[in-house]
Amino acid sequence: MLPIGDDNSSIRSAPVVTYLLIFLNVIAFLYELLQGQGLQSFINRWGAVPELVLAGKRVETLLTSMFLHGGWMHIIGNMLFLKVFGDNVEDRMGRGRFLLFYLLTGLAAHAAHFALNAGSSIPTVGASGAISGVLGAYIVMFGRNHVNVLLGFFVITVPAWAMIGFWALQQFLSTVATLSITEETGGVAYAAHAGGFLCGVILAFLFGPPAERQRQPWRPRGAGW
Repeated sequence: MLPIGDDNSSIRSAPVVTYLLIFLNVIAFLYELLQGQGLQSFINRWGAVPELVLAGKRVETLLTSMFLHGGWMHIIGNMLFLKVFGDNVEDRMGRGRFLLFYLLTGLAAHAAHFALNAGSSIPTVGASGAISGVLGAYIVMFGRNHVNVLLGFFVITVPAWAMIGFWALQQFLSTVATLSITEETGGVAYAAHAGGFLCGVILAFLFGPPAERQRQPWRPRGAGW
């Protein structure tokens, strides 16, 4: 299921941080494409390698890796999820708190992945962990919202709790399934998704909504989701 839109009727301010994060991710990905034959070396240097970070080396990659992606489908999927769900959460939290929330859930995702892959030399990249945190906050704050989902060739509308709940179940089951794999391989870091999601659920209660704003709901020009 691929979300393509949701209920934005409650949004009262432009999602500046969400758009900024999307912009930074896209710019970083385009820079990756310029690396040509040196792309793998670039990923090895700026992706987060568990065994190195846990040894106190290249700690900065905990941040840089959140803005790198492994391919077109990786970044398109992540940015679509961030656009659909990020604007509502940002509006509820406020811009500053949302940015802090995003970074903290990204770090929590790293922690979950490293806990299960402490000796791994494979670099991890992607915004998926932080975006999983956004989904965790969304299901707490906007679980009853309706989400438009692309299912095959059809678009259906489902409650957010159902769509995100199904997605979260997949991540947790996949995490458990990977525990039995002893060979070090690349692929999807499901533990990072699960960890980011759980952190997002918890922080959604701790960050809470800022004081109610009285401005009129914000609407982008043109047709919206």
